[in-house]
Amino acid sequence: MDKIVYYDRYRDEACVEKVYGDKALRWTYQTLGGRISLNVLVKRALFSHWYGWKMDRADTRKKILPFVQEFELDATEFVRDVDDFANFNEFFFRELKPDARPIDPTASSVVFPADGRHLCVPDLSRCDGLFVKGEMFNLGTLLDNQRLTDRYANGSLLLSRLCPVDYHRFHFPVAGVPGATRLINGPLYSVNPIALCQNIHILAKNKRCVTEVQTESFGNVLMIEVGATCVGSICQTYAEGVMATKGSEKGYFRFGGSSTIMIFESGRIQFDQDLVDNSLQHRELYAKVGDHMGTSI
Repeated sequence: MDKIVYYDRYRDEACVEKVYGDKALRWTYQTLGGRISLNVLVKRALFSHWYGWKMDRADTRKKILPFVQEFELDATEFVRDVDDFANFNEFFFRELKPDARPIDPTASSVVFPADGRHLCVPDLSRCDGLFVKGEMFNLGTLLDNQRLTDRYANGSLLLSRLCPVDYHRFHFPVAGVPGATRLINGPLYSVNPIALCQNIHILAKNKRCVTEVQTESFGNVLMIEVGATCVGSICQTYAEGVMATKGSEKGYFRFGGSSTIMIFESGRIQFDQDLVDNSLQHRELYAKVGDHMGTSI
């Protein structure tokens, strides 16, 4: 993969992604030496814990402003001033002002759970691949639970990929009552398309958290947070068993790229047409948390 192309909903055009750590990522996943390093060290939790510790150090504050400038982030959206963060990790899982991400108010709508690049699968039983035609991860491996696998086997899926430059808090796409989060431990491979095109099964093997949400309009919905290289921590901030409003915060990732996956029961959701059209081309759609993503059927 020479470059990563996604479609920007707001600019209404295809864009080439500016990848943070591009050279290191390509070396790790596209060379023999890199793949050896990946399996010996990079995919392991110890590496991510070390990198997380590094990003917690006070001397990483100096990285924040250059990062904001290089990736053209809108600092007026941040709750805190750029100079107020104690380290890079605090900046990474920053909060945004409420009006920075308005939540679509339509009663029948479901919204994107995170800022990121999104792919949808309207019917998992008929999926012909995500990033590459013919390549799809195993649902049973992802969920590690036969009851859930059977329940959602013919359902609809949304994969949301968060880059290091993105807002890294994830939110409830619909109103509902969330149950307990189940942690499934695993390695920490990158979830960048450069890595996923080499092995899509990474998504079903990485460390992940699974939460089932009971809703009125969409039946039960699975929310899955997938860790990745340099993401040792998936932090949940929601209250188990308490009604969550659409768009309210569920949790956040600490440093690194990461992904969320939502799975709906069969026949519950109609995805927006621009999302479907781009997904059919195996191309991600960039959209922000709270924006319209689909409608209940």
